[in-house]
Amino acid sequence: MPTRKRIAMTISIPPDIAREYEAMARIKGETKSQLFREMFNFYRQERLEDEFFRLQKYGAKKARGMKLTEKDIERLIFEGR
Repeated sequence: MPTRKRIAMTISIPPDIAREYEAMARIKGETKSQLFREMFNFYRQERLEDEFFRLQKYGAKKARGMKLTEKDIERLIFEGR
């Protein structure tokens, strides 16, 4: 049995946002589904970037606490590969 490529979802939003959302899709020449996927992918990318920077900040703090230089960190990274 083939798997479905799409799943229909229903969401509830205030009328003013619904009108603006429909207008945005119309102006972009996209369906509401296309616009939603684009918005979702943008949001997901933002979340991934936020997580990356959070981890980078954590790593930098740990490295400072261990008094590691950038050369030390680079060496450790390449040793692990």
